[in-house]
Order: sequence, then structure tokens, then C-alpha cells
Amino acid sequence: MTPEVQSVCFAASMGAGLTVLGMPAFLAGMRRLGWGQKVREEGPKDHQSKSGTPTMGGGLFVPVGLLASFWAYQWSGDLVVLWILTLGSWALGLTDDLTKVMRNRNLGLKARHKIVIQTALSLAMGIYLACRMPEPGIEIPGLGFLPGIPWVLLLTWLVVAGTTNAVNLTDGLDGLAAGSVLSTLGAYTLICLAAGRADLAVAGAGMAGATLGFLWFNCFPARIFMGDTGSMGLGGVLAGLALLTHTPFLLVLMGGIYVMEALSVMLQVSYFKLTRGKRIFRMSPIHHHFCLGGLHEVQVTQRMWMGSLVLALAGLYLHFGGVL
Repeated sequence: MTPEVQSVCFAASMGAGLTVLGMPAFLAGMRRLGWGQKVREEGPKDHQSKSGTPTMGGGLFVPVGLLASFWAYQWSGDLVVLWILTLGSWALGLTDDLTKVMRNRNLGLKARHKIVIQTALSLAMGIYLACRMPEPGIEIPGLGFLPGIPWVLLLTWLVVAGTTNAVNLTDGLDGLAAGSVLSTLGAYTLICLAAGRADLAVAGAGMAGATLGFLWFNCFPARIFMGDTGSMGLGGVLAGLALLTHTPFLLVLMGGIYVMEALSVMLQVSYFKLTRGKRIFRMSPIHHHFCLGGLHEVQVTQRMWMGSLVLALAGLYLHFGGVL
């Protein structure tokens, strides 16, 4: 076993182990503080029983995932930038969650405030990427190379804002977001290893291990939710891995579950406004549509986990085949 692979296994084991060991105390602390999830009244009726379930699980497992990569096989500027983007997204989610629990409501920061912070994070990442390129620009599969720093900044913003928000929307059923993200993180760990990027591979493995450890407590019936703290932190690390490995379009495929969730919300809202009250789905995001159609949330979650795994495998096939 090579030193790189050993580091990846160590990071994954540490992420999972520390999360499993630390979550009971973290969970007890959330209960003492009374920081529970506020369920939307307009949401599915059977979800009302989940109101009060401790939230902000991402407050533990995301930092643990980053800590697991602290003892990486090697450090690099890319690794530090990945940490910064992940922590920035995590802090945004944490602020959103704290706003909710402090004000005892299910609405946190306003959308425009989130966009401002996400834009600042993406600009910093975009400038970093552009400065490291011999010729700044983006390569679009099938279309060719588009030169220019503005294209780099635009793509970076779309990836960072899109991924963090999409993963956040996916976090609506017990274990759904954590299980779906796990496949994508595993795929990116393999991609980074194959590319000789042990620094990023260790980061992906550490976060995957921490997510797996959290999933132990987040499976149905969930004892704790990840909150925006967790979903935005996970979105940040996925966006960072995709950008730093120059595979943002591959993320669209491997993260197809989050893309589907985000598109369902966009379509529902747009159609509702255009038709003055009509809906495409029973409820959005689309996982609620399936639940209201008669499926139990465990069935929906498991099927989306399988879908995420298939998309991750398809992404690996296309990537190593030189397509994406």
C-alpha cells in the first residue's frame, strides 16, 4: 500500500471514528440548549413530528472532516484554499442555523445575504484559480476553450453557489443528503488519487468518513439533522474539489441528485408564478413529491442513494475514459 493510499485510509477512518465518538456528546449538548429543527407548517404533515429534533450536526462532522485531512500526506496551496472555501460555506450555514434557533423560526438569513457571501467566496476561489492558469479560461466539453478571467469567475460562482444551495435543498429527508453526498465524495477521492493529488484525496476521504459517521445518527428515524451548517459545508467541499481538479462539469453528472432537487424547486416556483397558482409537482423539492405520491421517506432516500451511486460510477467511467 502506497503512502498516499495509507493517508487516505487514515483520514477516512479518523473522520468516521471521531464523528461517531463525538456525536453523542454533541447531541446531548444540542438537547440541553433546546436547539431543535423548526419544521415548516406548509411542509409534509408527517414531518411535523420531527419538530424539535436536534439540528446543526454539521457543527461537528464538517470540522472533523477537515481535521482528518490536517495530517495529509502533503500540504499544498490547493488544500488550504479548499479548507477556506469549506469553512466559509460552513460558517454561512452556521449563521443561518443560529439565526433560526435564536429567533425560534424556520427562516434564517435572507436569500440576498447568502448570495452576497457565496459570491465573495466564489470570487476569491475564482481569482486563485485564474492566477494559477497559464491562460485563464474554461474548457467546455464539446465546445472548446473560452479564454478570459470573466469566464473563470462566472463558472466558479455557478459551481460554488449552485452546489451549496443544491445540497442544502437535498437535505429534506432523514439521511438523504449525507448518503447522496457520500458517493460523490468517494468518487472525487479516487479521481484525486489517480491524478496524483494526494492532498485533495485525503481531504475528500476525511470528509467522506465524517459524513459516514454522521449518517449513523442521521438515518431514519434521525436523532439529529445536519442543518444548513452541514449541507452548505458539504456543498463547499464538493465545489472546491470539482474546481481544483478542473472537473466542474463532471460534478453536474455525479451530483445529479442535487441538480434534480434544485431544478425541481426552480421549475415549481417559476410555473407557480406563471400560471398564478398551478403546480408541476405535489411539493418541491422533488423528494417531497415522491413522498406525497405514496412512498415512505425511507424508500425515497434509499432510491436516491442508489441513484447517486450510479451517477458517481458513471462519472468515474466518463472521466477515466477521457470524456469529462
